[in-house]
Amino acid sequence: MMRSYAKQIRQRINKAEDGAMFINADFADIANAETIRRNLNRLVEAGFINRVLKGIYEKPKFSKLLGEPIAPNPEMVAKTLARNYHWTIAPAGDAALNLLGLSTQVPATWVYYSDGPYKTYQWDKTKLIFKRRTNKEISNLSHISVMVIQALKALGKEQVTPEIVSALSARLSAGDIALLKKEAATSTDWVYDVVRKLRGGD
Repeated sequence: MMRSYAKQIRQRINKAEDGAMFINADFADIANAETIRRNLNRLVEAGFINRVLKGIYEKPKFSKLLGEPIAPNPEMVAKTLARNYHWTIAPAGDAALNLLGLSTQVPATWVYYSDGPYKTYQWDKTKLIFKRRTNKEISNLSHISVMVIQALKALGKEQVTPEIVSALSARLSAGDIALLKKEAATSTDWVYDVVRKLRGGD
């Protein structure tokens, strides 16, 4: 039976994309928590998956150019932690700028707002910080709206050029922008003025 559990877990991981991340709960329909943990640890020891953080596992993604595993994606790690602990999160500051393509600089520290506790995680040279915000500030807005608002605040009013507005317009779908214009209405005045200019505004 143990071999059967191991086979099912391995097959599920095999079907996932390279770079996918897993938590124990992803295999809860296969076996109990202790059996899953034991089998995942064996897969780590065999080099089949990586343990990024305690309870967070990754199916390695390899670079054809470098011929070695690619470092875990911080955004994927953040979302997996949020899924594991049932947090609502949103990228802030440099993380939001990077994810929206407004900055090519990859932050060494990725900051997220969360309705969970203040937490810091670190692997290799990457640090991930979750800063506590009230549920109202995080949960009442869509992920994309919070990300855009935080990116604009990180830039500052004087740094939001027509090029930035154009880049955001190109990056976001019409649906994203319609939702953003609705949800950002209660944001800072200058932020909402920028949002209104997306895709022509009104």
